[in-house]
Amino acid sequence: MNPHAQPAGLRSRMRMMNLSGSKSGLARCGLAALLAVGASSAAHAQLRVDSAWVRATVPNQSATGAFMRLTAQKDVVLTGASSPVAGIVEVHEMSMDQGIMRMRAAGPVPMKGGQTIELKSGGLHIMMMDLKKQIRAGESVPLTLSLKAAGGTRSVVEANATAGFAPPTR
Repeated sequence: MNPHAQPAGLRSRMRMMNLSGSKSGLARCGLAALLAVGASSAAHAQLRVDSAWVRATVPNQSATGAFMRLTAQKDVVLTGASSPVAGIVEVHEMSMDQGIMRMRAAGPVPMKGGQTIELKSGGLHIMMMDLKKQIRAGESVPLTLSLKAAGGTRSVVEANATAGFAPPTR
């Protein structure tokens, strides 16, 4: 999937409004951006992603975590995740067992409509392993969250997480 590709139909709508020519002004660009957001928000109606961030890494580090707040718009199950910057991406859960930190794949995470869960350090989170490059503070890291709706329909939500050494301030 090309992250720079325009949503289906957007290119033809831009041509109809003469937004792709060299005469396009700031207002026309803004309208095109609104069309792009509108086209993508319908696909993301099942889950809202807020405050997504990835812990920045040092050279040769092979794993990191991604954290965010997820709000289900209707009943869904978070079934997995992927990213082009990591060979393995899993929903993980960290727990303490007799003073020893344990981390394991969490499996599917069911969410009720209206429910918000926090993927955070020390609990549920997205674990990114076999990193293909160093993730530097300030970089945007693409993530794809895989979902399954109550009726069995599968979908994905694309998110961009900002890399940093601490959560973003709210």
